[in-house]
Amino acid sequence: MAKPVNAPRVGDDAPDFTLPSHLDKEVKLSDFRGKKNVVLAFYPLAFTPV
Repeated sequence: MAKPVNAPRVGDDAPDFTLPSHLDKEVKLSDFRGKKNVVLAFYPLAFTPV
């Protein structure tokens, strides 16, 4: 599979994005820039019925 032309490289800053939190509030990655470390973990098929 070919890598997308605009794929980030190791060491690049992550693009800003917004996701809903568990408290039904929107959270932006940029809200944490320079304040906290952020770890993103993706679990394929997590929380889905078998």
